[in-house]
Amino acid sequence: MRNSPQNNLKSYLSLTHFLPAVCWLLAPLLLSQTPADPKVNIVSIVTDDQALWSIGAYGNRESITPNMDRLALEGVKFNNAFVTTPVCSPSRVAFLTGLYGSQVGITDFLSSDEGASGMGLPASAVTWPRVLQQNGYRTALFGKYHLGTLPDFHPTKRGFDYFMGTQEGAFATLNPRLEVNGQMTELKGAASDIVMDDALRWIEANQDKPFAALIHFREPHLPYTPMPDEDMRLFKDLDPTIPDVKGLDREQVKQFYREYYASVHAVDRNLGKLLALLKRLKLDRRTIVMFQSDHGYNIGHHGIHTKGNGNAIFGGVNGPTRPNMWDTSLRIPLLIRWPGTLQAGSEINETVLNLDMFPSVLGLLKIKPPAEVRHNGQDFTPLLFGARNANWRTEIFGQYDLHNSGLAYMRMLRTNDWKLVRYYHTNGLDELYDLKNDPGELTNLYRDPQHREVRARLQQRLDGRMKAIHDPIVDGKSQGIPP
Repeated sequence: MRNSPQNNLKSYLSLTHFLPAVCWLLAPLLLSQTPADPKVNIVSIVTDDQALWSIGAYGNRESITPNMDRLALEGVKFNNAFVTTPVCSPSRVAFLTGLYGSQVGITDFLSSDEGASGMGLPASAVTWPRVLQQNGYRTALFGKYHLGTLPDFHPTKRGFDYFMGTQEGAFATLNPRLEVNGQMTELKGAASDIVMDDALRWIEANQDKPFAALIHFREPHLPYTPMPDEDMRLFKDLDPTIPDVKGLDREQVKQFYREYYASVHAVDRNLGKLLALLKRLKLDRRTIVMFQSDHGYNIGHHGIHTKGNGNAIFGGVNGPTRPNMWDTSLRIPLLIRWPGTLQAGSEINETVLNLDMFPSVLGLLKIKPPAEVRHNGQDFTPLLFGARNANWRTEIFGQYDLHNSGLAYMRMLRTNDWKLVRYYHTNGLDELYDLKNDPGELTNLYRDPQHREVRARLQQRLDGRMKAIHDPIVDGKSQGIPP
């Protein structure tokens, strides 16, 4: 029977109501089939000592981070991103190369003495900027490097065409001394502005070529101040929420928070300048912007200040070092924006590591890593395009050898439900946490006989992970460590 005009109209109206729903359901699939533009740029921002809890998009209602929040709104937010080591240098090794710190001989932050004695990232450790450089990208690093101070370790010998910053681990928040055109120079102004402004100049000069700009802020690392008044005044009268830990000097901790938030805001303010430039140059839709920290942070959490080598602040500010691998020291913010390609406002709950940046950056840019290059990461590109995988990563292996402010040889195995931390330098400090029922890691169950089987199972997995990467503890290369 022939359709009447009325039936045709009804069919058309039904279809117009049905199609939007279909398009919405298929949006992740359609985006996943979008081929990468060979001219896609990448801007990678790494902050120093920034906690996930310091960002509005992750639930903070006192910090002021509109541009970080914008990345989450316009891009993808990772809710379970971790580092493998809770201090700077070995974490940056993992970020750039996909290798654990012990695989290149960097297991704690590089001190000035170690840098002068010749420690640093070896040339055999291939960085992802090096791979991009070999594939026609212009590459640059701005700000903090902290992977070797001698000329042989200079960033321009590890995959960067241009470098402005310092090979040391720190520089001043105001009027810093930084390397500019190969010469150490005292620059006037706030470090956050100086680093970003040079990056913006370089991006504009290289906009007609595929580029990778790595912007490594020193903020919000100690000392948090001095900061520009436009950042400080926002928190001058704030009465911040702080951890409810008995024994904290509450007024001192609150002042830490006010200064820390001002330092975070200085980064956020400069992030806004970057996003504005990309829009003005019409580069925003073909530039991937990644934002993350080099590790987590504590201000009063667990009664300590800073990170994996934090100082106890019970009854004082500068107490003894408390080596740790708590989640607050390991969990990081990770935000990735690619307008028109990644689904805006998406969230990823699968566990990712800073080790994953090496294969994932190359995966996003459709660049194959050299066959001879080893790494320990997983390419999380499919997750960015809507794939979901319950078995994506079921455990995390971490390591930290503290030697600059104490002595600790720590190894960790973390699953979604449990965390085992072994201290191989001494007895009595080992830890076991039931993350499902104790996500704050407040109750150590290591010596609880009811959890002997869990502990043994995790130890077996930990031993296997250490053997797989020839960890110096099981290979007998670390001296003076009890079994």
